[in-house]
Amino acid sequence: MANKSKVFGTKERPRLVVYRSLRYIHAQLVDDSSNKVLFGLMDNSKEVKAELKKAKTKTEKAAVVGEILAKKAKDNKIEKVVFDRNGYIYHGRVKALAEGARKGGLEF
Repeated sequence: MANKSKVFGTKERPRLVVYRSLRYIHAQLVDDSSNKVLFGLMDNSKEVKAELKKAKTKTEKAAVVGEILAKKAKDNKIEKVVFDRNGYIYHGRVKALAEGARKGGLEF
């Protein structure tokens, strides 16, 4: 897994952490300076279910989760984040989530 000392999030620029299981994908914004999770999103959470109806593959679902997370971050006045892929290779669902977050307006 990734070394957390290299990827560090602050209140102004939190860390976007991705966790990928065989079935689901999770994304959280973490403020490491105060050791708090600001908020998170998962592809089976209630607030995402309606948007995921049109997504067929897990990769498409990850992109939708990234977009919704970016909108939620914008509502909380977060523009920039530090991307933490959590040791996963940057392709497939991890890449789709990152590109969805960028499409939603987050900068990293």
